[in-house]
Amino acid sequence: MPSPGALAPPRLPVEDTYLELLADTLESLDLPARGQFLQRFLRTISHVELRESECVQVWDETLARRRAMTDQAGRQVAFKAALLDVLASSGFLRVPIIIEHEDLKKLELNAVTDPLTGLYNRRLFGESFEKELNRARRYTQPLSLVILDLHRFKEVNDKHGHPRGDEVLRATAATLKKALRTSDSAFRIGGDEFALLLPQTDSQQALALSRRVETVFAEMIRPLQLEVTVSMDHGAAIFPQDAEQADQLIRIADERLYQQKHNNHKKTVNGARRTEPPSSQETVPAAATPAEVPGPLPPPVSIETKRAPEKAENNREAHAFVSANPPSAQVVPAPARMFAVQRKAERVSMTGTNAYAVLGEQGGKRARVLDLGFGGVAIEFDSQEEIPENLFAVLHVPILPPVRVNLKPVWKQQTEQGGTRVGCSFVS
Repeated sequence: MPSPGALAPPRLPVEDTYLELLADTLESLDLPARGQFLQRFLRTISHVELRESECVQVWDETLARRRAMTDQAGRQVAFKAALLDVLASSGFLRVPIIIEHEDLKKLELNAVTDPLTGLYNRRLFGESFEKELNRARRYTQPLSLVILDLHRFKEVNDKHGHPRGDEVLRATAATLKKALRTSDSAFRIGGDEFALLLPQTDSQQALALSRRVETVFAEMIRPLQLEVTVSMDHGAAIFPQDAEQADQLIRIADERLYQQKHNNHKKTVNGARRTEPPSSQETVPAAATPAEVPGPLPPPVSIETKRAPEKAENNREAHAFVSANPPSAQVVPAPARMFAVQRKAERVSMTGTNAYAVLGEQGGKRARVLDLGFGGVAIEFDSQEEIPENLFAVLHVPILPPVRVNLKPVWKQQTEQGGTRVGCSFVS
């Protein structure tokens, strides 16, 4: 009987009370039945999955370890303490690592992100490409792969040093983040090589977006004031038009990239560019025969001046608005169909996407959206329309939610079908 004032020995868990009874009962069972019982018992109390033979071995070692620990401590040791010691020393139980959720998210992001540019890395590119291909197959939609390469980037490193080259790479990443849509993904897959995945994008849209990326890139690196003229080459491959497997699409995009890079090297002579025919990726429609050429349409007319645009050399401030007919349907018998001044950023064609605009605060009129870009939008009415100086519109474009914009009409032109095509700039 313990003396008054002495501390009572610590009480053992309830399951230890039945330990001796359990041990005696298991001794009377044959080995298969004992292993089956112990497998369920250890799974319940320790949440580890072991084979029946391993469970019998762990049980015997736990009983022996418990006796040894009891003798060493001079008091009864709990069964679970002995079991944990056996499982840990046997390698059956992994030591848990506790980490904050935010830190875990940072680790996951770092694992798939290029540290210099902040773009996704090559590892995630492979995983994402397969997922987008499976989605494109399931919904029978096009998927474009664009591979980009910086032309004369090595000369930047040689002439200005690698820190300046890193600035060019960061400018490239900023270009892609600025130029791409929310549904698109950009990856850095090599030193100066990048890849774009463009869901629901056909060859015409991929080409327009690639040109836009190249134009925005030229603007982004201008503040760096490099002595070397760095440009961006691209090669595109379209699912399922070009191929259906990821490796085939990558090979085709690579071939087209290096074909364009070779053409650019041929064009460059002492830093100046010569005029060359368009590459195979930028095919132009064949000239129409005299029988196919329709009668001349009125040229686009400025909303402000009520006149057709002047030539580029006489009007450098002219707005760039290209007729939004798809290339396959365009016939250009005379320069009146197109403004000579090239727009600063290419627009993405919305032809065939059922994109439309609802005009006016009350939504009284509706027009088709022909193309869309950073600076504005081209819309078309089925009939002749008087265009006010300012328009409020809600744009309904695939992938994006409805967008409320204020528009300023810049140019209008009569169509062959008797409608009105209008080029508008966004007003903040």
